[in-house]
Amino acid sequence: MSDVPDLGPVPQRMAVDADQVRRLVADQFPQFGDLPVEPVSDGGWDNWTFHLGPEMLVRLPSAAEYALAVDKEHRWLPALAARLPLPIPTPLAKGKAGAGYPYPWSIYQWLDGEPATVDRIADPRRFALELAEFLAALQSVDTADGPQPGIHNWFRGGTLRTYDEKVERALTTLDGHVDAELAREIWASALDARWDGVDRWFHGDVAEGNLLLKDGQLAAVIDFGTCGVGDPACDLAIAWTLVTADGRQAFRKRLSVDETTWARGRGWALWKTLATCSYTLDDPEDGDGAANWQRILGEIFSEYTAGAVTKPSP
Repeated sequence: MSDVPDLGPVPQRMAVDADQVRRLVADQFPQFGDLPVEPVSDGGWDNWTFHLGPEMLVRLPSAAEYALAVDKEHRWLPALAARLPLPIPTPLAKGKAGAGYPYPWSIYQWLDGEPATVDRIADPRRFALELAEFLAALQSVDTADGPQPGIHNWFRGGTLRTYDEKVERALTTLDGHVDAELAREIWASALDARWDGVDRWFHGDVAEGNLLLKDGQLAAVIDFGTCGVGDPACDLAIAWTLVTADGRQAFRKRLSVDETTWARGRGWALWKTLATCSYTLDDPEDGDGAANWQRILGEIFSEYTAGAVTKPSP
């Protein structure tokens, strides 16, 4: 029997509209019932997100699998927040099924900021160091009783082999559009890079939309739905997807990342990028997105082939 986790079927997402959210809030939290409810632009995939007045948001899982993270977030986010150098979401209340919506849901404090993008970051090296400081603090939190990899976070923190079939499927789709031979070589090196087995906290989805900027500087980290304890290499993908080449070196040195962990992090970045490229390959309206993912693949390929990364100083 294989010890590689099974991701299971694709989650069956359900739609949620503002009127439904207003009913949920009014029925379960009447003290907030008079506040306006408006959908958040680009509110995410795993959850539907709505403004609740000017200072709060409502976050509703879009499928049963995503709802598994609700209790985890309410238990762990307050404990993590006290140990981290940047603001993270603060759960204020937990709702239950109702008004035709079948899952638990949450009310959070609203955090101001705009999603991080390459062109919005004022000082790329400073950004990389501040993000590394945040992840170092997260990894230092006691892991006792922390959530192990599972369906609640799509096995982030576990073996990359979980995504082996998805990588091969993406490369088949992208045949002729990417250097598949080089991608397979990089992926194989990531699969062969062993984890030391020491559990550490990780965010699980350190990505553009979950890093908020104010005046071009890192101001908050959001969306901990995929957080857990295990191998933190999944959080290193950002070193290729958003951090610049110069910032990447500073990022790695601050986190004291060894060769095998770095290789696994590169693997996480490669899987995510190939998957996204394969999804958007035939979308004529996603020209900007395609250019961005081609840029990221270029970063991954050139960094690997040049052998530019050396072991960080102790």
